Formats: sequence, C-alpha cells, structure tokens
Amino acid sequence: MDPIVGTGNEAHDILMYVYKALQTKGYDPITQLVGYLVTGEPTYITSYNSARSLICRLERDEILEELVRSYLDTH
Repeated sequence: MDPIVGTGNEAHDILMYVYKALQTKGYDPITQLVGYLVTGEPTYITSYNSARSLICRLERDEILEELVRSYLDTH
C-alpha cells in the first residue's frame, strides 16, 4: 500500500489512505466510511495498514468538513 501522500491537508490525506485500505481489503469504502461517520464506531474501518488508528486522529466533524469542501470544489 502506498504511504500517505502529504498534500498539506491531513483530513484529505487520511481519507484517501483509509479509502484505499478499505478497497484493498475488499470492503465498500463508501458504506464503511458512512457507517463510521454516522455511528462513530471505529470498527467500520479496517485496522489494515493502521487505517483505523489514522482515521481516529481526526474528529468526525473534520472529516465531514473535508467531504463537503471536496464536493463543493468539484461541483
């Protein structure tokens, strides 16, 4: 798995890393991330390549802010 790409945006970098880890393990990354965001339950995120510990560095509101920012920037 590729290391985290340092774009200067920690939330973006961690989300992309976790997304790839979930894909690699055969999960649907969107479903798993939504489950995590809705419940706060970290077991929605695989521990593969430390993805779970990385996403737990961020507050869920930081993740949501990044998702909204990214969505609006592309639309």
